[in-house]
Amino acid sequence: MLPKIMELRHLRYFVVVAEEQNITRAAARLHVSQPPLSRQIRDLEQELGVALFERSAQAVRLTDAGSAFLGEARAVLHRVDQAVDHVRAVATQCGGELHVGYAPSPTVEILPPALRAFQESMPRVKVTLHDMIGSEMINGLRDKSLDVALVVKPMLKSLRGLVCETLREYRVGVAVPPGHPFLKRKSVSVKEVAAEPLVAYSRKDYPDYHEFLEKFLGAASSRARVVEECDGAMSLITAIESGRGVSLAAESLCCIAGPRIGFVPLSPPPDPMVVSMAWRKGEVTAQTQRFIETLRGIATTKSKIR
Repeated sequence: MLPKIMELRHLRYFVVVAEEQNITRAAARLHVSQPPLSRQIRDLEQELGVALFERSAQAVRLTDAGSAFLGEARAVLHRVDQAVDHVRAVATQCGGELHVGYAPSPTVEILPPALRAFQESMPRVKVTLHDMIGSEMINGLRDKSLDVALVVKPMLKSLRGLVCETLREYRVGVAVPPGHPFLKRKSVSVKEVAAEPLVAYSRKDYPDYHEFLEKFLGAASSRARVVEECDGAMSLITAIESGRGVSLAAESLCCIAGPRIGFVPLSPPPDPMVVSMAWRKGEVTAQTQRFIETLRGIATTKSKIR
């Protein structure tokens, strides 16, 4: 049985020092500073009651006791690695459910490939998607009906007890129908957008969008005309495409719409739309952790928009 003070890191540090035969090189390989590494080795020797190394100004060499201990330490670490691999393999094959909250438009580049990759790695996990607005997703995480949520970055005060990590950012501009005069421009101003008939998401279902709209338009909001409110991304795209009006939207909307609408940047540019993933702090199952890691990997791939 290992002495109480001895931990796996002591063994890992010892093995690396033995392999490098130099404290400085070992510290660099372990990404730790030299003094704490030396102290950990001394603590290990003190606990064992034997000298593991002979020290000189330039190098450290194993004593006979150190050579004997090296084989034992490697065997222990190898067994630990095998145990970790076994547990992960069991987790991969186990069933279970994963409930994911999302909004279609902001997550169109991230969620589909993440789901494909996740199901390949954990085929027995049932994934249920929940199309929700941001406040519903935060509530779902808190009442544990959701495991992970892909949200447009919420207010900090709503994140208490949750972890929120940025996945991708998108420019916010004006979405217009094909042939609109704005498409001949490199950018348009707030004043020019406010003069156009606007289509927007429903105020009832998307109050945050209307808060953003009013804040962005500022003084020009009194002259702006919202001619139609839509219950989702597809109805918004249809309204824009049919010429009902233009809309302030993130560039991710173009991934859904394709050539049905055009996108024109704004000048000056507003803050980007930040797509994040959120989960409960300290409550991560094996399948939730795998999905989080999958989302991270997908988010690092290049956006198709740019």
